[in-house]
Amino acid sequence: MGITLTVFMRVLLGGLVVSGFAAAPIGGQAEEQVLVLEDFKEKDADGFPSLWEHESQRSKSKGREAYKVQSENGHTFLSAKDAGQRIKKKKIDWDPRAYPVLTWRWRLIKAPAGNEPLAAVYASLDTDLLFIPVFTKYVWSPSKPEGTLTEGGMFSGSEIVVRSGTTAVGQWFEEQVNVYEDFKRIHGHEPAAKAWGISLMAGAGVEIDFGPLIALPTKAAQ
Repeated sequence: MGITLTVFMRVLLGGLVVSGFAAAPIGGQAEEQVLVLEDFKEKDADGFPSLWEHESQRSKSKGREAYKVQSENGHTFLSAKDAGQRIKKKKIDWDPRAYPVLTWRWRLIKAPAGNEPLAAVYASLDTDLLFIPVFTKYVWSPSKPEGTLTEGGMFSGSEIVVRSGTTAVGQWFEEQVNVYEDFKRIHGHEPAAKAWGISLMAGAGVEIDFGPLIALPTKAAQ
């Protein structure tokens, strides 16, 4: 599930970025455009990522304490500690047909026993008739095999395990998923022309870091 290294490293190292897009050469060919959904370069005064919101206002103070933008060796990332809730970003100009492949990096720091899942990345590509986001939940599970699909219900999205286990603590992993094809396969119809947004979740007691979230056109994902 690793992404094209040239693409990811060019973005991480500060390649040309214009209006949310980063130009990156693919295999020595003509430049392709990748869409940077979030690079965690902007943060509020308390370290909470700029333009992100809380899923529940009742736990807003805990969420702002749990999620903090940090940097390491010149690279920015989001650190989550004992969050037990998710945060969301809606102000994204993302056409999932043009940029169907979502990539990100994450690093597990601490995983208490009995927590399922450890963390998740949500791709919300549409809304239902009540304007509730329709999402696919990509999770890091401590025990379920990679590729496990759990169908969602009326108020919960379908869940796909993309990373399993808790032994590789402190190591960055790169993921790559085709959110557009997953949406069509699971929901049986086309998503909206513009995605609703993305969300991140870290489980209670879990410590995990999230790297930049980037969308790629299909031909750039290798």
